[in-house]
Amino acid sequence: MTRPYSVRVTVRGYETDVQGHVNQAVYLNYAEHARWSLLQESGLSQARLRARGVGPVALETTIRFLRELLAGDEVDVTCEFEWSGGKTFRIRQEIRRTDGVLAAEISAVGGLMDLDARKLVADPREVFRELTTDVSLFGL
Repeated sequence: MTRPYSVRVTVRGYETDVQGHVNQAVYLNYAEHARWSLLQESGLSQARLRARGVGPVALETTIRFLRELLAGDEVDVTCEFEWSGGKTFRIRQEIRRTDGVLAAEISAVGGLMDLDARKLVADPREVFRELTTDVSLFGL
């Protein structure tokens, strides 16, 4: 099994709340940053998606907070796609401090929307295969 895609993020002071730990909404930003970094590394830009007439959509997101993150902490944010064969896919992510402590687990359900029809495409795997230069990042 290959390691999941990962990107490193340093927690910035302005991302913290009055308790001094990362605001809960920022975890979503970290997850989104990792997903777009994976897309970019696979050769897939927002412009390329628009040119094909599709765009990723989030349908559900669950975050499980396990340990607090503080300003200055460095974290690795992973991203793994899981495919069920339908119109949707699941993305599993972890936010882990560089000392190995797991801070959060994120599970998201997404799809690719046909921007003209305003409906999910029937098989997002095929679109990713068509548009990317490295399908292995998608677990394909």
